[in-house]
Amino acid sequence: MTEVGSARRRKEDARLITGRTQWTDNIQLPGMLYVAYLRSPMAHARIVRVDTGPARREPGVVAAFSGRDFAQEQGSLPCAWPVSEDVVIPDHPPMAVHEVRYVGEAVACVVATDRYKAADALAAIEIEYEELPAVLDMAEALTDTAPKVHEAGNRAFTWRFGNGDIDAAFRDAPVVVDRTYVQQRLIPSAMEPRAVVAATDGDAFTLYSATQIPHILRVMLALTTGIPEHRLRVIAPDVGGGFGSKLQVTAEEVLALLLARRLGRPVKWTESRSEGNMTVHHGRDQLQRISVAAERDGRLRGIKVDLLADMGAYLMLVTPGIPLLGAFMYNGIYKMDAYDFGCTGVFTTKMPTDAYRGAGRPEATYALERVMDELAAEVGLDPLELRRRNWIRHEEFPYTTIANLTYDSGNYEAATERATTLFGYDKLRAEQADRRERRDPVQLGIGVSTYTEMCGLAPSRVLGSLSYGAGGWEHASVRMLPTGKVEVVTGSSPHGQGHVTAWSQIVADALGVPFEDVSVMHGDTAVSPRGMDTYGSRSLAVGGVAVLQACDKVKEKARQVAAHLLEASPEDLEFAEGSFRVRGTGAGRSIQEIALAVFAAHDLPDGFEPALDADATFDPENFSYPHGTHLCAIEVDTETGQSRIRSYVAVDDVGKVVNPLIVEGQVHGGLAQGIAQALFEEAVYDADGNLLTTTMADYLMPTAADLPDFVTDRTETPATSNPLGVKGVGEAGTIASTPAVVNAIVDALRPHGVHDVRMPCTPERIWRTLAGVRGGAA
Repeated sequence: MTEVGSARRRKEDARLITGRTQWTDNIQLPGMLYVAYLRSPMAHARIVRVDTGPARREPGVVAAFSGRDFAQEQGSLPCAWPVSEDVVIPDHPPMAVHEVRYVGEAVACVVATDRYKAADALAAIEIEYEELPAVLDMAEALTDTAPKVHEAGNRAFTWRFGNGDIDAAFRDAPVVVDRTYVQQRLIPSAMEPRAVVAATDGDAFTLYSATQIPHILRVMLALTTGIPEHRLRVIAPDVGGGFGSKLQVTAEEVLALLLARRLGRPVKWTESRSEGNMTVHHGRDQLQRISVAAERDGRLRGIKVDLLADMGAYLMLVTPGIPLLGAFMYNGIYKMDAYDFGCTGVFTTKMPTDAYRGAGRPEATYALERVMDELAAEVGLDPLELRRRNWIRHEEFPYTTIANLTYDSGNYEAATERATTLFGYDKLRAEQADRRERRDPVQLGIGVSTYTEMCGLAPSRVLGSLSYGAGGWEHASVRMLPTGKVEVVTGSSPHGQGHVTAWSQIVADALGVPFEDVSVMHGDTAVSPRGMDTYGSRSLAVGGVAVLQACDKVKEKARQVAAHLLEASPEDLEFAEGSFRVRGTGAGRSIQEIALAVFAAHDLPDGFEPALDADATFDPENFSYPHGTHLCAIEVDTETGQSRIRSYVAVDDVGKVVNPLIVEGQVHGGLAQGIAQALFEEAVYDADGNLLTTTMADYLMPTAADLPDFVTDRTETPATSNPLGVKGVGEAGTIASTPAVVNAIVDALRPHGVHDVRMPCTPERIWRTLAGVRGGAA
């Protein structure tokens, strides 16, 4: 029995679910102080005066500061993705000095002996603003008369990409479908709020943070604060979810270091949920215009995409690159002759946007899959039949797309056949026809989403060609201990994905040791000094492969020792079930015996260093391309707008599966988030730029009771871009589910003349859409 492919329960879970965890907020250090931030109540204003003196006189307060107090040392929060030559990257002080540009921007702080005294003392700070006009609408922001968010203007960048003759594709095309879709702004809501602890020991600093990126954070903090990198240790302890929201260098992380340095004592900050809704970077927020040209039989000629992407007030770590990750995915799994993509990034007086689960690819898949349904309706084809006529056939792989990506493997036919069987597609279509004929007020809609994505974010050369500020490699170390146990050090930093379990399974198979004999260390730059961290469904396809390659190096070292001890040629040895054996004989040595022999070093080959430990750094040559077919059946009450998901089938192809339980968990979580965008979630600002959805009472998130039982299955076409044959899975459910749900709602309402319902498709919004097409008040 092999470990890879086994549904092992996660090693991490017993500790996590029994509360034996070390969240950042659990950390207590001697002499610790607590920080609270005063945040701007205005979307746009000049700071006229700040007086922190009254706050210093409040009980328990040790210090209070304004942005001016740190103006010479706080630097500017980094943007690591200058996507174009014309990109505007404004200064972004961690604490505002002269001007605020969104509600929630930090303007002052109080440091006290407990968090409640710090929070209470904020009210004593005296501050005066000169209000400036808010800038909220992207299209209006680009007009000549719009107020400026920054002196350089409201256009952050313009980026274009294309291939083929797009004018020829649209010229005289028998069918052209042109649609505009709104990707509403979303607020990431990880289970664990953000938290930071900073401590200093002389000129050395330790930062604990609920972060996805301890290694990247260390580099960026060194560059921002001037603290030498070798004097800075970053630790990501247990991290309770991220979904991209903790892929960031935050103001609070920078300021924690500066406060610890200024005061010489450890400081802690933990956000409240309402504070987080205002100041965790937001996701999505795009206006998408997509046009498709096709033959009368539905075959695609070309696609044009024009985006307006809301950057918010500043460009954060990878803000401008997020919409561009989708630039290579608006063609999806389909063949065509031409493609044209353009994106304009726009500054507004809102919280900046940045990576959120899927990061650009859910947006692209949504627009593409929505417009494919519209095209199917236009040419009178079943939505699945239209897709079959256009997708890349399994025998055509590897296939270079119109977006110049080479998909290494896939089988869209197999995934779709399995999904339609599980779904009962034909039977549901028959029921839908019957309800339409009877004019049932509760209509049945069937939604289709056949998707792929580029993930496993790498390779470094490709990222470099896109002006990304870092590489896409990952590092791992594997250490054989004298007793035959194994320690793995990984540069991937988990926050719920199950790395410890999956890495243990890979190592157990590769070295032939028991699963229980493997331990995995991560998230501490003093223990794991090299890494590119966790995001973009890259952990297994990049980090897991690095672990495997390090194991291969360990085996090759062990082979030399085994050959010496067995008085055989290394080429005559075979390795199986954790032992080296001489072919044709019974003589052999287990890898545990070899580990002890190397530790003793009494009888080693000449010149052999007494260590089996090995390091590996893997930089893949291509992305990984998971794919799948998701089908959704929804009942919509045309009299009230109420909708109910009746059934949902997801068949995904993520290549070789290391642990089916982990894959199921990732898919289920992704489905919940994608469905949440379709039906529930939206960040809403008023006309003055105030965020209205600052609490869970206002920002609606689904519970388990709001979601159906998912039917999930898999097909398997191994990746050829890595030796494990694996593809990413963490974002698949989120990418595929949103268009499946909305397509189902529109399909239910199409006989009533509805072609789109803006997300989230709440009962009120559905009712108003129907009222609008019927000519009623909406």
